[in-house]
Amino acid sequence: MIAVLLALILCALIVIIVLMLRRRSPASAPGSAAPAPVPRDPFAAEDQVAGDPRTLKAGDMVEYLGVRYFVRGSLRLREGGFTWSEHLLDADTIEGAKVWISVEEDPDLEVVWWTEQEVGDLVPDRKTLVLDGVEYRRDEHGTADYTGEGTTGVGDKGRVEYVDYEAPGGRYLSFERFGGGAWEAGTGERVPTGTLTIYPGS
Repeated sequence: MIAVLLALILCALIVIIVLMLRRRSPASAPGSAAPAPVPRDPFAAEDQVAGDPRTLKAGDMVEYLGVRYFVRGSLRLREGGFTWSEHLLDADTIEGAKVWISVEEDPDLEVVWWTEQEVGDLVPDRKTLVLDGVEYRRDEHGTADYTGEGTTGVGDKGRVEYVDYEAPGGRYLSFERFGGGAWEAGTGERVPTGTLTIYPGS
């Protein structure tokens, strides 16, 4: 009789253990492997900045190299099927010079920090130009339609001719003239990963 009772208890214990093991999820089972990480692009846009520069607009704030600037206005430019944006920043700390950020995808996201430059009688009429000891080589020349938002100093809409030059090390020289006016020049540097933070306005 005792042997039969022990056998019944043993069977009950086995059933309980089997039911408990079935209820445990595979992720919590001992020795189960963690899910494999999803492959991702190390140069994806979300790694370039804190926030998405493609959504920048007037009223937003950006922080670059420890200094904060407000976005005063934006230009939305289109040439054929290609679009990009330029954003004018509050530049009180730059002794009155205009500071811009350009944002484009060609095809990767590229953010460039631009500072207005006085270049005297230098005009974009040659394949190479030298400014402050740096030799720039002409990269692009074209005409785009633009619409303005907020304060930009160039009106609500129109056409702009541009000539872009590039030097080694992610340095740029760009000329623009709006509505056939005088050339305006600026030098630019590609924004390094992790140095720009965006604070949306409203």
